[in-house]
Amino acid sequence: MSLRVDRPLRVVLAEDSVLLRDGLVGLLERCGHEVVAAVGDAEALVAAVGEHGPDVVVTDVRMPPGFQDEGLHAAVRLRRDRPTLPVLVLSQYVQRRYAAELLDSGDGTGIGYLLKDRVGQVEEFVTALGEVAGGGTVVDPEVVRQLLRRRRDPLERLTPREREVLALIAQGRSNSAIARELVVSEAAVGKHVSGILTKLDLPPADDTHRRVLAVLAYLRG
Repeated sequence: MSLRVDRPLRVVLAEDSVLLRDGLVGLLERCGHEVVAAVGDAEALVAAVGEHGPDVVVTDVRMPPGFQDEGLHAAVRLRRDRPTLPVLVLSQYVQRRYAAELLDSGDGTGIGYLLKDRVGQVEEFVTALGEVAGGGTVVDPEVVRQLLRRRRDPLERLTPREREVLALIAQGRSNSAIARELVVSEAAVGKHVSGILTKLDLPPADDTHRRVLAVLAYLRG
């Protein structure tokens, strides 16, 4: 079952760069969405969400006045007050700490972390926005790779082979592709995946979401 939302969304956008902000507004409106507020700092973002009650928030990480992590802190604050509020965060670079804070916010659903380069890939960006608004989780592949490189010592409950399988899942590989990579049967991969989900306390549910949840549980350790 797809988590993508194929309906017009009411969006609050926070981006300090006027050029990028205006560009995003134009892009979202051309895609049929309504930008109910477009602001340039974190405090204005919080206020706009309170005023408009949007379907989804799109925010930059670094914003005035300090240009550090104000946008991320605002997103986490919003998710603390509204755990189901979908938030898509954009970042110029991979910020491991920022990504971890975002993934731990709210109830763990409706979260996206993309590098700004993805905005240039219009279809990919719009699809990610719809998935986040529908309660899905979208993490930029480069963010996943860097977090995986950082977390050399994963959950103790996973065997070495399960760690290999989960790392390949994090790279977006299918069971058949993992089987080819590890030179094992697809049935063996399925068994490993089942073991991973069990050890990470992820009971059978929507298959679209289970693999993502497994990767996020692994990254958070």
